[in-house]
Amino acid sequence: MAPPGSLASAAIAAAIGAAIVFSSILSLSLLTLSSIQHLPLLLHRRGHLTGLLYRRKCAHLAARVREVEASLAEASEKAAAERRGRVRAQQSLRKALSQLEPCSDEARSPKAAAPASYPMAPIGTVQSCFSTRNGTPRQPLVVTLARAIVVLDPARVPAAALEGLASFSHCWILYVFHLNTDLDKMWKDPARSKLKAKVRVPRLKGGKMGVFATRSPHRPNPIGLSVAKVEAVDGHDVLLSGVDLVDGTPVLDIKPYLPYSDGVKGSVVPNWLEVDGALAVESVRFSEHFISALRTCWMHAQKESLYASADEFQDLIKQVLSWDIRSISQRIRPHQVEIEADSSDHCGEDPDDGRVDAGRCGIIYHLHLEGIDVSYRVDQGSNIVVEDAALLSNLLRNQNRHGYLAWRDKLVSSVL
Repeated sequence: MAPPGSLASAAIAAAIGAAIVFSSILSLSLLTLSSIQHLPLLLHRRGHLTGLLYRRKCAHLAARVREVEASLAEASEKAAAERRGRVRAQQSLRKALSQLEPCSDEARSPKAAAPASYPMAPIGTVQSCFSTRNGTPRQPLVVTLARAIVVLDPARVPAAALEGLASFSHCWILYVFHLNTDLDKMWKDPARSKLKAKVRVPRLKGGKMGVFATRSPHRPNPIGLSVAKVEAVDGHDVLLSGVDLVDGTPVLDIKPYLPYSDGVKGSVVPNWLEVDGALAVESVRFSEHFISALRTCWMHAQKESLYASADEFQDLIKQVLSWDIRSISQRIRPHQVEIEADSSDHCGEDPDDGRVDAGRCGIIYHLHLEGIDVSYRVDQGSNIVVEDAALLSNLLRNQNRHGYLAWRDKLVSSVL
């Protein structure tokens, strides 16, 4: 049993420890209570500091915006001044050039003097299903399956220039008849280039009309104008259908087709243009050998082709040959194998465009489409029999073109 003195000492020590713990708890409670009482003041001070920093930041950003606006205004004014200077310089240059030109009428006023030239450069090139001029439709929208891609030059035209074009169903294409045989003489030595005032017209079977009453490619300025259906737009490329453009055609401009202004109600054409079926054929038939040969060719051509299948490509051939694509001389004298240069077609003709073979079984004509040589015959009743298909050489095939598979998703989305 512990002595009474030891028990008393332990009780005193326990009491002192309890007092210390109670004092600590009391101090902590008082400190916490003090902090709670001062919390609104602390929050107010912190909010005031945050608001001050926010206002300073806003003021700094506002100053920066004013600096940027002033810089933009200065740059815009500088650009406008440079543009006005260029316009004045161009006007002075044209005036000087016009004064250097020989004037046939000395009494002509300076204001009436025309500029020497308006130089233009193509903005792009056509990649067409028509490898040569032979077979290329004489007018647009006649062959609805005729497809082509207008590839704009990224160095001259940004892709943003095509923004919005896909919303139009059709567009106008301005281009150069670059395969005319007299271009070099016309541009290098205009004095020796004689304008043909009249040209042969296919519908008149060799009869002539004034060049400005026709769409002949042989014009004072060899510029063509065609309307086409806009199928899809992708980057710098525009997929068109219903075209009458040969592969490699330089494009000068693209404009949207506007029905309310471009479609003229009550328009009138001459009687010789109203003759129905003047250039139509009686029928187009495909031989079994051709169908087999086309399947073989299609295995090699389908990657670069603008057509989904061999059947669709065969429909294109039928549409093209449904119009007599032969030259006037070939229709009048079909026994003559030599192809004569003729200025009557919309795209012109040259001896190497529509090769003709003469054999025991008659004359075989050739049509080049999508890198495939299509052979056919025409009988006395204007019935066409397509007999064979063969791949053209790599030099005549466009192997750098995006084919149907590359456009498929765009075409599906445009339909939807």
